[in-house]
Amino acid sequence: MKLFSIRILLALLLLFSSSVLAISKQQAMNIAQQSNPGRVLGVKQSGNVYQVKILAANGDVRIIVIDASSGKVIR
Repeated sequence: MKLFSIRILLALLLLFSSSVLAISKQQAMNIAQQSNPGRVLGVKQSGNVYQVKILAANGDVRIIVIDASSGKVIR
């Protein structure tokens, strides 16, 4: 019974985690660069979003937030 419960828990965990992050870090970088051209300085995944730090040609550093499940730019 205990082994069955563990297997069910693991299956649910895998199902949940795969649906939360539908896009990869690389895809988040590409999406961020399409809306804000520049050099990617870093990518951080936090909860259900990716934060992509971009250095623009004029020297501004911008943080673009991408929804990890849909790939949409949040800000």
